[in-house]
This record gives sequence, structure tokens and C-alpha cells, in this order.
Amino acid sequence: MPPDGEADTEAAAGAPLTVYGDAAYGAGELLETLEAAGATAMCKVQPPTAPGGRFSKADFRIDLPARTVTCPAGRLALLRSAGRDAIASFGPACADCPLVARCTVSPTGRTISVGPHETLLLRARAASCDPAWLTDYRATRPKVERKIAHLMRRRHGGRRARVRGRARVGADFALLAAAVNLARLAVLGLVRSGGGWAVRAG
Repeated sequence: MPPDGEADTEAAAGAPLTVYGDAAYGAGELLETLEAAGATAMCKVQPPTAPGGRFSKADFRIDLPARTVTCPAGRLALLRSAGRDAIASFGPACADCPLVARCTVSPTGRTISVGPHETLLLRARAASCDPAWLTDYRATRPKVERKIAHLMRRRHGGRRARVRGRARVGADFALLAAAVNLARLAVLGLVRSGGGWAVRAG
């Protein structure tokens, strides 16, 4: 459903799909799915955090090709496979580190975990720092959120299913979405003209 009922010109022209979402959608699995589908992900990715205001993973330099991690004090640890993830353990190197109080309280030293989607997450975080990316995101995402709110304010269909079964619920929600779109088109004054659609003059 196009935001605010605007024509989805990108889809009509066969242009690549662009998906907008807040940080709740900025997970590695979704970014991987969008990339595989050839879509452009405009989803925020939460920055890494650490308790007590200590150094977060973002303060460490992760070199995936070399499989190394360098800490803020310049000390290096190797990434070792641990299931789907890889872990860099600084271990004894933390004992005499002058920055240890700002890094960890663990007696075994700091560890950094790198997941299978780390490359996508790093790329998405870097992209979201681009002023052009932020301008596009801020101009578009509020429209999407507003349209979702239009759906959710309905007592049935938006928040609560009226029927049973996934197929029936899906069909019912599609009907609700169509009704919301039609209502928006009516507000815009859209009329059929010359085999296409146009906004009514005046």
C-alpha cells in the first residue's frame, strides 16, 4: 500500500523496491532477505550499546577479511568460530590495559561477538550516517507510519481479526487496506481521466 495513497510509480515502472522501516526492522535477517530480493533497505539499525556507558562494539575495529578485532587501546584479538557466530576474546590482555575500567568488569576480559550478518549491519549503519540517506528517510518514513496508524485505528481488521485462519485473516486485512486506500484517493480527489488517474482540478 503506497504511503498516503500516493501512486507507487517505482513499482509501476519496474524500478527496484525500496523498503523503509525503523530500528525494529533493522535486523540482519531482514537486511539479508531484502538484499537477496534486490531491494534497497532504508531501515535504521540500532547502534551497539554497552552497560554503564562503557565501550560498545562500535568502538572496536572489526576486520572481517582478516578475522581480527582491535580494541580502543590498540590490542588485537582473533575471531574464532563459535557456531553461527565468531567471538574475539581479549582475555589476559585486559588485565594490564589502562582502559579496562571503561571497557569491562569481567575478570576474564572483554569479548566481542560477531554474527553472520555483521557485514550487512555495518554497511547499513554507515549508510544511515549519510545526510542524503537521512533526508530521504525522514521525508518518507513518517508517511508510512501514518498510513499504518490509519489501519490500526480500526477496531476490527487492523488490530483484531474478525475471522479465523491465515488465509481469511489475510483476505480480510487486504480488504481493509483497499478501503483505506480508496478513502485516501477520495480525499485527494482522484478521478479517472483518459485511461489513467488524475487529481480533480480545484
